[in-house]
Amino acid sequence: MREPLKKYQLVERSIQKTYHKQLWTPFVRTVKRYQLIREGDRIAVCISGGKDSMLLAKLMQLLQRHSDFPFELVFLVMDPGYNEQNRQKIESNAALLNIPVTVFETDIFDVANSTDQSPCYLCARMRRGHLYAKAKELGCNKIALGHHLNDVIETTVMAMFYGSQLQAMLPKLHSTNFEGMELIRPLYGIREKDILAWKTYNELEFLQCACRFTENCANAEDGIGESKRQEIKKLILDLKKDNPEIEASIFNSIHSVNIETFPGYKKGGIKHSYLEEYDV
Repeated sequence: MREPLKKYQLVERSIQKTYHKQLWTPFVRTVKRYQLIREGDRIAVCISGGKDSMLLAKLMQLLQRHSDFPFELVFLVMDPGYNEQNRQKIESNAALLNIPVTVFETDIFDVANSTDQSPCYLCARMRRGHLYAKAKELGCNKIALGHHLNDVIETTVMAMFYGSQLQAMLPKLHSTNFEGMELIRPLYGIREKDILAWKTYNELEFLQCACRFTENCANAEDGIGESKRQEIKKLILDLKKDNPEIEASIFNSIHSVNIETFPGYKKGGIKHSYLEEYDV
């Protein structure tokens, strides 16, 4: 008699069977389209404990198993100052999903929470720096983050509405502070709703939010909350009622920028005007 499948095996099967079209296909397409992984890479898959990074870890595990070329993975968990319950939740989920994590501790929450000037911005920058540093220490040349398609879309709209600029999120980029290191975003083409559906299907419970500055978002009944990013998320949901393809339109637009129609643009940190070449 065949033994019943373990939880992590059922989760893996759901990715390759039930959610093959929604998760596995766009994941593989993204990796190939943007050339995110090369032979010999040693990649630190950064796990925050949320649904996105946990799915990323499983997808990367499966890709490594089925890849045509060898590459290494390190599943990196940074503890920025979680309480005991949240720390335990991450570790128990990693064990449940058969993800061998490497955990290291920092005091990021203490530092970020001691300032009232853009604590979320400070926290994000410190997190990135610590992840790069630890990954490099472990011999990695890349870090993988769990930003998905909706993150890309929301970032683009936020930059225009609140940053007065047209700026998107790249699927990969070189680190400016850690030589030889690169950041990749393998979930770049996956929709958040499909990640949520996968989580619900497998009856998984991940960390939603472990920071006092954003706990309103985690506790909100609609999962939206009151931050600017959540405000944009709600706006896009409203727009989808009239145009179901609005997300695809925004995503595709950042791949089809017609620079000749812009009166100004920035390249290499230098501002340019279309007048520079107007009479040339």
